Amino acid sequence: MKPTHVLFVGATGSIGRYAVEEGRAQGYKVRALVRDKSRAHFAPDVEVFEGDLTSVDSMREALDGIDGIVFTQGSNGGPTATETVDYGAVRNALEALDGRPVRISLMTSIGVTNMNNDYNRSTQAHDWKRRSERLVRASGNEYTIVRPGWFDMEGANEHHLKFEQGDRKDPQGPQDGSVSREQIAQTLVTALGYDSANRKTLELVDVPGQAQTDAELDAMFAALKSDPLGSVDGVEDRDNFPQKCQPKRFLEELQHVEDMRK
Repeated sequence: MKPTHVLFVGATGSIGRYAVEEGRAQGYKVRALVRDKSRAHFAPDVEVFEGDLTSVDSMREALDGIDGIVFTQGSNGGPTATETVDYGAVRNALEALDGRPVRISLMTSIGVTNMNNDYNRSTQAHDWKRRSERLVRASGNEYTIVRPGWFDMEGANEHHLKFEQGDRKDPQGPQDGSVSREQIAQTLVTALGYDSANRKTLELVDVPGQAQTDAELDAMFAALKSDPLGSVDGVEDRDNFPQKCQPKRFLEELQHVEDMRK
């Protein structure tokens, strides 16, 4: 299902700004969800919706008439902020949709399945981002999940996108995988329009070479393995985040998302 009207969540962020422009360039009707209209500076044809991603009611209004969502929000905070923003925006959007189908592009992070490191132990960022991925897979919607490397740390001649699966790098720095913000936005928005990108989870980095066209990205999506039907994890994700160890509130929310699709 190729959408026509797309909501951009995290629209004023460092990736979201580029994603909004990419959405315009690809011909979508664009709605940008922002907290403060006075800080939003978009082209005149972008519909700016002032709302609160932490509120289901606000998300319901923002999603009126929408058939595609690009999630680029990020808290860069501790466990509470990550749960409220990174995970919470996805949960609230799905709750607001109440089973209505949309096409979803979700940005999380390379290394999101590396649960046992100092960064994740202190912030729980990987935990909550990974749970947001699980909600999207369980929702029954068409989706693409993109896990980008380090932002804007690539070399001067590194513009050729590389899709990977399995999330095995456990990156410690840009040398383990980086990608430009513009190309993250391109990948997220391009994924909305191709059946080949549906039910695909991928890590995204730049390597030396020329940037690909959108049509070339279509072939790259097609070459990826699809996430298994009925699974809440990516196709080659490591088995290190068992459901029995998840917080009760998340398990209840996951079950609710699954029930809404029935």
